[in-house]
Amino acid sequence: MRRQTKSLSSKFLRGLNFFLLIVFAFLCVYPLYFIFINSISGADAVVRGVYILPEDFSLEFYKSLLQMPNIPNSIVVSVARTVLGTALTVICSSFLGYMVTQSELPLRKWVYRFVVATMYFNAGLIPWYILMVNLGLKNNFLLYILPSAVGAYYVVLSKTYIESIPASVEESAKIDGAGVLTIYARLILPMSMPIIACLIVFCAVNQWNAWSDNFYLVSDPKLSTLQYQLYMNLANESSNVTNTTSSSSLLRSKATTELGLRYALSMLTVLPIIMVYPFMQKYFVKGIMLGAVKG
Repeated sequence: MRRQTKSLSSKFLRGLNFFLLIVFAFLCVYPLYFIFINSISGADAVVRGVYILPEDFSLEFYKSLLQMPNIPNSIVVSVARTVLGTALTVICSSFLGYMVTQSELPLRKWVYRFVVATMYFNAGLIPWYILMVNLGLKNNFLLYILPSAVGAYYVVLSKTYIESIPASVEESAKIDGAGVLTIYARLILPMSMPIIACLIVFCAVNQWNAWSDNFYLVSDPKLSTLQYQLYMNLANESSNVTNTTSSSSLLRSKATTELGLRYALSMLTVLPIIMVYPFMQKYFVKGIMLGAVKG
């Protein structure tokens, strides 16, 4: 009788746990699903409210979005900063992580500690702004990729992983006359592909989602990022955007147009991450696990 009671209690707890997880997942997914179904619904349906399935299927909001003067260029800028910024950050951070493992490097421990210290302390917004201006990065595309060339967290991950590679591999290469760059490019980098993949995912997500540097230091519309466009739209500063969209019977009012454009723009900014993240989730987990190891 006692076993039966425990079995029923265990089944009830598992069922309750399953139900709570389903509810939690629904609360996480539904807001994004709501934006998606409204972005592909007709203007009249959006006004009435679309909650379960899209109504009056239409891509008019996306078509109007792509007709706006800044959006296509913003997509190119966001893609360019993500690709170039990710490549530069991965190479520089992993190479620095490799160098601080070399006992021949003078003051390597102090260099590593200095890099790690930047994870906890920073000068603040105003000194950062002044530095970027003095470096000539204001209204410059290089602003998006140079300041993030070395990330302290990425250096820690790289160093932790590289230290797990057998030292005999590097020693044999040195005996054969290979230099630092050769060892890094031909041995360390290929053997560190799991952590390199992790760094690529982290860097790409950060670069794609970044918008604050655009907000503070870029006033040239040609250098505007897609995320900044979304920020300006959601900040109710898109009144001039509505006037640039093509006339259509589906866009009957300014309010409906702005709302539909926000839905479409929101999906346009998050869609790449949604498509990539499920396939790269294991690298996020690996990065978190490696980050928990003392470097």
